[in-house]
Amino acid sequence: MHLETNPAACFARPSRKSIPIYCLDHAQWAASNFEHPDEQRDWALANGFKANRGQFCTLPDAKGGIACVFAGLGDLKAGERTNAEIALSLGGLARSLPPKTFHFENEPGEDGIAALAWAMGAYSFSRYVEPSKQMPRLAVKSKDVPHSAVEAVYLARDLINIPANDMGPEALEKAFRSLAKHHMARASVVKGDALLTKNFPMVHAVGRASDEAPRVLDMRWGKTSHPKITLVGKGVTFDTGGLNIKPGGSMALMKKDMGGAANVIALAHMIMAAKLPVRLRLIVGAVENAISGNAFRPGDVLQSRKGLSVEIGNTDAEGRLVLGDCLALADEEKPDVLIDMATLTGAARVALGADLPPFYSHDDMFCDELADQANATFDPLWRMPLWPSYRKLLKSKIADINHISSGGMAGSITAALFLERFVENAKTWAHFDIYGWVPADKPWARTGGEAQGIRALFGTIKARYDR
Repeated sequence: MHLETNPAACFARPSRKSIPIYCLDHAQWAASNFEHPDEQRDWALANGFKANRGQFCTLPDAKGGIACVFAGLGDLKAGERTNAEIALSLGGLARSLPPKTFHFENEPGEDGIAALAWAMGAYSFSRYVEPSKQMPRLAVKSKDVPHSAVEAVYLARDLINIPANDMGPEALEKAFRSLAKHHMARASVVKGDALLTKNFPMVHAVGRASDEAPRVLDMRWGKTSHPKITLVGKGVTFDTGGLNIKPGGSMALMKKDMGGAANVIALAHMIMAAKLPVRLRLIVGAVENAISGNAFRPGDVLQSRKGLSVEIGNTDAEGRLVLGDCLALADEEKPDVLIDMATLTGAARVALGADLPPFYSHDDMFCDELADQANATFDPLWRMPLWPSYRKLLKSKIADINHISSGGMAGSITAALFLERFVENAKTWAHFDIYGWVPADKPWARTGGEAQGIRALFGTIKARYDR
């Protein structure tokens, strides 16, 4: 499995020479509770340090080096351990401190969250440029690093950040096969006109205008006796909008339209690396929505793997077509849990913004478990309704269903309701309409591709099945 950036580079073995980082909340910073020399407090005060979340201050030693670092946590309730959100805010240290080796003297959070925060903050996509500077390293025991989570975040970010000229359907297939080989999983691919003979007509229609053939990627791992967990990802490696072409501003970030595929691939890595006792299946529809003489058109009626005829309302809503065929394939096996992830609608971003992906499911217990994990890991998600009365917005006069709604409202919900038509056998189905992108730097993430929801999903699956 290839990663553009090696996460191990931001860590070091424990050493007596590493510089301590003291994490201080407002109560610990108060003069009455301060447990460090007064001159250190005076120095930090003179440099504007108030222990606010995200703040840090380096303190000098007698030789002009760094004696220690104060890192702010902000307000914590009395007796409260640092929660995941606050711990992740420490990720900014990994690209703000000088290139020396540090360690956390008082561990913020638990379950390796501090090491995860450091690694997430240290990530830099440098495939096409030399790294701008040497980075600091965190001294930590290997057992205290959540390696699979770090690798999964890096993998998702890498796949999304690579532009479409180097991450088309063929390259995405290569990354998919690399993951399968790494975990000794079985991978198979159906591509090009074989999609028609193998009954993936909507995947073929969306991708046939590209120079790179569309394809369905399929991976299996685990014992057949274990519970069936199936992940499905939208792998549109670039989306021009098709004949309903996007304006330039809307097309600029469309290399990230395979963010759903990137995230389920990363989630699959976490599951396989942890050797969870599940029967995992990973399905990705890898296509480019391009324009040529054979591009599918608005007003076309497509057949689907499910047997439904689908009227095309707009060729820029292509992702749900790809997912429809892939979900139908996944559903035929009657999985215990079926999860799909896609950078599907702008309506989701209007409703909830870039940081908070909506998800949809009829399974209340699963949703409650997922919400608990999202809060515990600070991997935000928000449940949205599969509102049944909106199904009428997908009516077609000439086909079983139109793939977009008849009006401009509830776009993320109606997209989920369209996908719902392709799932009937799975015990639990959940659809995630993610953004897959960070539009402005955060302490734990630079601007660019992002893993969203996968840490919460992994925690939910692990809690359910790893008993």
